[in-house]
Amino acid sequence: MRVLVAYATHHGATRGIAERIATTLTRLGLDATARPADESRDVGGYDAFVVGSAIYAFRWLGEAHNFVNRHRETLAAHPTWFFSSGPVGTARVDAEGRDVRQAPREIASLSDLVDALEHRIFFGAYDPGQKPIGLMERITRAMPATRDLLPAGDFRDWDEIDAFATSIADELARVSAVPAGR
Repeated sequence: MRVLVAYATHHGATRGIAERIATTLTRLGLDATARPADESRDVGGYDAFVVGSAIYAFRWLGEAHNFVNRHRETLAAHPTWFFSSGPVGTARVDAEGRDVRQAPREIASLSDLVDALEHRIFFGAYDPGQKPIGLMERITRAMPATRDLLPAGDFRDWDEIDAFATSIADELARVSAVPAGR
């Protein structure tokens, strides 16, 4: 079974998650490939999809959003999962007790569009030494009051990411074991 793990990233943390998912799926017996969403034009021949994006301003990056819209018919016809990479730090809730892993604004509509099976949000990574991309990052880093709000470090939980990939492999094994016509 061939699985495409398509992703959109600015600084590489989401690429790392996508590559880890593909590696884990491959180790579990699937033929998985991680590829940038904007380079994934031909999706024919894949049996399942995992699509992920970094979250900026509570939204997925355009490349991932466009990938889902461009290939919506194919994705809807195959098992599809979503993941997001966003918050940094180790706290799962904010000072008011709210989960810091908020789904991007468009996830519900994109999930409905392709009948996605699940959406997971993983903690990301932040390196203040990397060159800012886009106006929002430049403004955030220039303002002393906001510059120190984001903790530096790699907060990706590889065990949680592996568990997500394993659950995908388990579901694909279950689906492929069902006789045709059921």
